[in-house]
Amino acid sequence: MEIATTRPGSGTITPRARLHSDAPQQTLDGTWRFRVSPSLRTAPDEWRTEDAAGWGAIEVPGHWNLQGYGSPAYSNVQMPFPVDPPHPPDANRIGDYRLDFHASPSVLAHGRRLLRFDGIESAAEVWLNDTLLGTTRGSRLTHEFDVSGILADGVNRLAVRVAQFSDATYLENQDMWWLPGIFRSVTLLGRPDGGIDDLFVHADYDARASEGILDITAVVDQGGTARLTIAELGIDDVAVGERLRVAGVEPWTAERPRLYEATVRTGSEAVTVRIGFRRVEVQDARLLVNGAPIMLRGVNRHEHRPRHGRVFDAEVARDELLLMKRHHINAVRTSHYPPHPDVLDLFDELGFWVIDECDLETHGFEHVGWRGNPSADPAWRDAFLDRIRRTVHRDKNHASVIMWSLGNESHAGANLEAMARWAKLTDPSRLVHYEGDHESRYVDVYSRMYAPHDEVREIGEETLRPAPHDATPAEMHRRTLPFLQCEFGHAMGTGPGGLQEYWDLFEAYPRHAGGFVWEWVEQGIEVDGPEGEARILYGGDFGEDVHDGNFVIDGLVDAHRTPRPGLLHYAAVIAPVVVDVDADRSAVRVANRYDFLDLGHVAVRWTRVIDGEVTASGTLDLPPCPPRTTVAVDLPAECRTDAASRVADVLTVEAVTTVAAPWADAGHVVGSGQHVTQGHPALLAASAAGPREDRVGAARFDSATGGLQELAGLAITGPTVGVWRAPTDNDRDLGNDELDLPSYADRWRAAGIDRMVTRLADMSADDGGLLVRTRTGTPILASSIDARLRWTAIADDAVRLDVELEPNDAWTTEWARLGLDFVLEGEPLGADIAGYGPMPSYPDLRSAARFGWWHLDADDLTVDNVRPQESGSRMGVRDARILTRGGALHVSSLDSSFALTVSRHSRPALAAAAHNWELPAEGRTFVSIDLAQSGVGTATCGPGVLPRYRLPARSAAISLVLRHDPASA
Repeated sequence: MEIATTRPGSGTITPRARLHSDAPQQTLDGTWRFRVSPSLRTAPDEWRTEDAAGWGAIEVPGHWNLQGYGSPAYSNVQMPFPVDPPHPPDANRIGDYRLDFHASPSVLAHGRRLLRFDGIESAAEVWLNDTLLGTTRGSRLTHEFDVSGILADGVNRLAVRVAQFSDATYLENQDMWWLPGIFRSVTLLGRPDGGIDDLFVHADYDARASEGILDITAVVDQGGTARLTIAELGIDDVAVGERLRVAGVEPWTAERPRLYEATVRTGSEAVTVRIGFRRVEVQDARLLVNGAPIMLRGVNRHEHRPRHGRVFDAEVARDELLLMKRHHINAVRTSHYPPHPDVLDLFDELGFWVIDECDLETHGFEHVGWRGNPSADPAWRDAFLDRIRRTVHRDKNHASVIMWSLGNESHAGANLEAMARWAKLTDPSRLVHYEGDHESRYVDVYSRMYAPHDEVREIGEETLRPAPHDATPAEMHRRTLPFLQCEFGHAMGTGPGGLQEYWDLFEAYPRHAGGFVWEWVEQGIEVDGPEGEARILYGGDFGEDVHDGNFVIDGLVDAHRTPRPGLLHYAAVIAPVVVDVDADRSAVRVANRYDFLDLGHVAVRWTRVIDGEVTASGTLDLPPCPPRTTVAVDLPAECRTDAASRVADVLTVEAVTTVAAPWADAGHVVGSGQHVTQGHPALLAASAAGPREDRVGAARFDSATGGLQELAGLAITGPTVGVWRAPTDNDRDLGNDELDLPSYADRWRAAGIDRMVTRLADMSADDGGLLVRTRTGTPILASSIDARLRWTAIADDAVRLDVELEPNDAWTTEWARLGLDFVLEGEPLGADIAGYGPMPSYPDLRSAARFGWWHLDADDLTVDNVRPQESGSRMGVRDARILTRGGALHVSSLDSSFALTVSRHSRPALAAAAHNWELPAEGRTFVSIDLAQSGVGTATCGPGVLPRYRLPARSAAISLVLRHDPASA
């Protein structure tokens, strides 16, 4: 077996389209015999013919290291072995697969027969009946072998030897688990004489004439001809090859994915194909489809299931795409390889703009300064071209594919340029995408990853002014291209922050065509723990010497596709309808951000809620609102009549669908807006009973620390002043906007804010209350915060707390927050809040949060991140009941709102744990009332916290009422 070559695979037929045919086929999926050897040198030579009865069993499709044969490994950029192309390491597991089978009579009835592999990682040698068929390269690419003279009527033996690593590994370093094996289906195909071997459907759309232009090319066995029927368009038995102009067709878009079922047949075979008419082009540095600009509201999608890796499951794939559509996602970049072929059918049917990416990434060469990068080495040229050919030919008949992507993070070189030339020559109807060469000489869009906000603004503005006199030809070409971020908003842990600010820029500049959040799904591997409990693991958890830790846990949904808060906020950022309520509640402005749809399928409803009670509601008459326009609608008087409130008076206006879609019933919210008027809490008079010793009314204090110990029988300690949070993944990394500085987490550690010490300065009775003054400072340094806490009794079960916080001028770092921390005995049972929710929110991650009266169950209080970190903040809280096993604490603000975090875990415990299943049960409830907070940013990839959301040392004040509420416990 040759696994150290620069050549592509061998022995396969010419790449062709995946077709839905009535010709027979037979799946070979199921249980195969399997054996793994530690290296190629130790793999037995007789593997094809020896008795395999003593071998193990394995499921195909599947990955062998998820079926008990070895362990998974994860690395992002780092190669798991020396960069020594094209050689893999000697320690390189070799998997031998064997299957004895009978071919079906329907397949044997045809003289021509093919054997198809849809995915083998990383390289394979394929034998049938001890005859070498050939080899494969391109793990996520289809390979078909002609077995016409080899497949027998009787017992056939299929033997496949697979190398975990090979020369192909240098081209497939794609930020995912290394998961070898035959992981997509294996199929036998019977090919009729005179059948349709290939089909290329060109379905153009002339928006001015409202006509479709259909040009189909067929490759028919023995040079025969094929006939076309599209009953819905009145096309009946027309010769394929004739160029047809079809009046009255409805064009295909991601918003209205109109497909026409066509049948192409010969005398021996019928193929069905779903045709979508559309035209993709660039004009004036804008990305157009059917003559109109489009906005890509996208995600990067890896194929991953927590116990099966990249093995396809049709139900899971459909459900996840429906989940995307429910959250307004309209575009997918197939990072970093073509997905399972059935996914393309779903893209067409459900409506997605797709960047179909070739199975290519040479990112590992970055660590050696791109020395020896195959992209620039002529010896690899054929391998590069083979990969793009297989990508394009398999998926060329899918309307959803608007761009071919050459690959990912492979730097620059002539081989990439050759791929682009081939793609444009073969399929001029689509654009070519590649991000790695910023000169963009041979591509049709200017694509970047994680460009900071200021640079995105500059890119948008450069096409609005004349080019500089010294601009190079490459720069002049790039200025003619639309701009997109093929990756932005790194969805790792608590984040990503700054999405709204990115999207505001995308909407502001005509050149901008949107972007794709990295990434859709967290790629955690699930295993059973000692007690049978499920645990999610990441890089390094399987003993890898080279790994990138939890960098693979970075999705808008978790490994089981449960939405993370980042998805909810992203959905609000990209919502197709924007609703703005005027400050005087006289009118609402409804902006249609669909690119093709008017708002005929949308109704607008309003609700007014005062202190948690619905006082009025109704619907509005929405005038015609074409795509990319805004209308104003008057609001009825009931929205703004005078009304007193203690907490808030909230008017919510929602745009909802009036018809069902495959992904949502009618009534699905596609945009919302609010106007919130803060209430005026009733000011309770101070109790006549003054403070005595360690008591103020219902509150009992520790005279040694000045801290609260009990409130009307509720065990509670605090408050202590806190400015630290358990570092998030973004806090632990370097933003690309300040690479010369340590991470936030390191800065905080150096400044000592994770281990601050409080000293009681004074505790004395004061005007009917108790005044406690403390100083909280950092060890080693002189930075501190003085707190003035005035406690006043106002009822048998409540006290008023007036807080003033004042930092000194010795602070050396920005803060994560400025808050008051309490600890309650007993684990949390949940919370009832009046504030922004129901999902967590931070200053730069809050677009989906709406003011309301929310109940949160215990498991909803924080996010169960695979790697523990700060989470669970709810901003703009006016009133909250924190429910615990020890009782309930009711907190109300008398002036400004606060951010509330309630957790069953302390911050030191969160910071110390590497996995969620390592967190200890502490038996307490940790409550933070934050007067100010920092944003979270997206520093794991991209900029850190934007300047407007940073928190330098500052003073703050708040007045609260604390009450023990036994009825809520």
